[in-house]
Amino acid sequence: MKLRVMLLALLLPFLAMNKVVLAAQDVPVIAAASSIKFALDDIARQFTQETGRKVRISYGSSGNFVAQIRNGAPFELFLSADERYITQLAKAQQTPDQGVIYAVGQLAIAAPKSSPLPLDANLEGVKQFLDSKQLKRFAIANPEHAPYGERAKEVLQKLGLWQDIQPNLVFGENVSQAAQFAVSGATQGGLVALSLAVAKPFKARANYVVIPQEYYTPLDQRMVLTLKAGETAKLFYTYLQSEAAQSVFADYGFARAMN
Repeated sequence: MKLRVMLLALLLPFLAMNKVVLAAQDVPVIAAASSIKFALDDIARQFTQETGRKVRISYGSSGNFVAQIRNGAPFELFLSADERYITQLAKAQQTPDQGVIYAVGQLAIAAPKSSPLPLDANLEGVKQFLDSKQLKRFAIANPEHAPYGERAKEVLQKLGLWQDIQPNLVFGENVSQAAQFAVSGATQGGLVALSLAVAKPFKARANYVVIPQEYYTPLDQRMVLTLKAGETAKLFYTYLQSEAAQSVFADYGFARAMN
């Protein structure tokens, strides 16, 4: 018995060290919609401070990530800007379940502070500029694979602007690129994620107005673990549902998830 106790005492430090080494090696790659970049970066920093574990985040358009996951990309967690992409993966049996809604996104019209384009919730300023031929370039995310681009198209259609504005549209590969176009002066403005418009790098350079949610289909942003998920990815998935993480999302203009 004494020998066993002595052996266990000798082994415990090595077992503990091995656990630390394994945790350090377990740095999951997370696929995330570009609309949540600033919020998720803040949350990931908090997660690392509280747990000592790290994650590596790749940002892009949700539709492109679906194709990558289907083709074997090593993502362990996917945070989509639209829940239908998660549903597609679940139906293809590439996720253990359908995940949870982590936030509800909102749209805003944004323009450089130097832009003469009038900003308003009903896009009357955009219509005025279109009618007077003053609108030359207007940014949205590509509606073919970016949920915020799809919703921007819905807004423009609902307000009767889609047909006339199409020749003036500049498509971003994702909503983050569209926001760059909208606030950099590359365009006169654009429809972008509110979460990007309120972030310091954009807010310092641009003005914005929130678009009423009745103008577009709700942006229920869902996340799901993949079949490759390890311990750290699962812990981060749980952390994203915590009050601490949800408060950060709220700070960036996301509505609370109602699962």
